[in-house]
Amino acid sequence: MAARTAFTTVLASLGPEAPLPVAARAFAAAGVPVFPVAPGGKHPITAHGFHDATSDLRQVEAWWGRFPGGNIGVPTGQASGVSVVDVDVHGVDGFAAFRRAGRAGLVTGWEALVRSPTDGLHVYYPAADTEQASWQAGDAGVDFRGDRGYIIAPPSRRVIDGETKLYRLASVSPTPGGALDVEALRTFLIPPRPPRRFPIPERRSGRTDPQKLANWLGAERTDRNRKLFWASCVLAEEGVPFRDALDAMLTVEQPDFGSREITRTVASGYKRIHGTPTSASDRASRPSPKRDAAPEQRLAPARGL
Repeated sequence: MAARTAFTTVLASLGPEAPLPVAARAFAAAGVPVFPVAPGGKHPITAHGFHDATSDLRQVEAWWGRFPGGNIGVPTGQASGVSVVDVDVHGVDGFAAFRRAGRAGLVTGWEALVRSPTDGLHVYYPAADTEQASWQAGDAGVDFRGDRGYIIAPPSRRVIDGETKLYRLASVSPTPGGALDVEALRTFLIPPRPPRRFPIPERRSGRTDPQKLANWLGAERTDRNRKLFWASCVLAEEGVPFRDALDAMLTVEQPDFGSREITRTVASGYKRIHGTPTSASDRASRPSPKRDAAPEQRLAPARGL
């Protein structure tokens, strides 16, 4: 049977009034990396923040020997073995969104619930085996703290309006938890927006004329990248060769709308429709549209798109 994470095991063993140096050492001794945070605050003391987190006992004892009132920071994600859903109450009711996600079955598997000093909620889960980046759903009042993020762990405390308030363990699950389906939760909280539609310019012989689209784009002065991407998708759907589309779009190059940006965006549109911007034979057989440019200025096929 799976065991609880080391973090939750230590957390459940600590009392709410445990001295911060003792708690920091307990986490480190269990293999959970920690780093010191400003006493009564949320900002790291170390030069590189959560990147400095360690489970080395000598370093941890040195940090809290120097800053005995330092709060305990824990990097989230694979570094510590835990990820956190942060339910906020500042200007938005994050609990309403969290309850909706609960009814949809998207927030099961938690191991520990921690009340924050501002009356929010930190919901701890075992980290996934693969990297899960941190993100924010500000309108919903829910954040996810995964890889490249950190959390303040109990029994840390904040000083708010002159009053000291604790991060308090509220509940521990009776059974080990499971990794969160982060992408499902993110899609639920931040539904994808429908694609923006633009008026379609005149079509010719059943397919769009790339030069007319380019002329239309050149007359625009707002959302040029978005419109260029849309136009590229239209051309790709209509079967216009990638290089024909690119040659036409490069005619609207301007100082603040350069060839590299245009090339990347057109390639992205073709990749969205066909899975690849152009064939190898097309790249090899067609010269760059800027034949008189110096070699280092000639356009190369966009990479990594």
